[in-house]
Amino acid sequence: MFKLIPYILLIAVGLSSCIEIIDDLSLKSDGSGTFKYSINLSSSKIKVNSILALDSIDGKKQKIDQFTKTLDAQNGISNVKIEENYTDFMFKFQCDFTSVLALQEGLKQSIVILSKEKSIPQLDHNWLTWDGNKLVRSIPEITGKKINEINETDIELLKKGSYTSITRFDKVVEKFEN
Repeated sequence: MFKLIPYILLIAVGLSSCIEIIDDLSLKSDGSGTFKYSINLSSSKIKVNSILALDSIDGKKQKIDQFTKTLDAQNGISNVKIEENYTDFMFKFQCDFTSVLALQEGLKQSIVILSKEKSIPQLDHNWLTWDGNKLVRSIPEITGKKINEINETDIELLKKGSYTSITRFDKVVEKFEN
């Protein structure tokens, strides 16, 4: 999933229309929960379609199916679902996890297995930490590096898009910082 994000961002940057990303985390007091991630490129579907016409979509569909099965087999991960809409270019990912650590490790292991590389240094970053009382989220290093490689014109196009991060808890939030 993480490996796909920079490429989706780069495709979106090349488009004059918007991209919409929604990152949705529901966290229970015991550290378990549900993670959802959706990408909507429907306002750019004609341009995305022309870019993808150069590549085989079937190969990408196979890779997504393989990712789903691999992630679902990871310890602490269940109910993995991926919805793919290649007509409107809308993609939704969802899974349940037993702990924040299980979520991160499951995603990392799945990416390593699919990439067939023994080690991917960019995956050393923990983008979520939960100590039972405090949740800390940070931007994965791989995404930050890819964004730094984007030129100014494309950065302006990215600013037209939206990224929404939703975090839900089963108890009242006492304090937050951004």
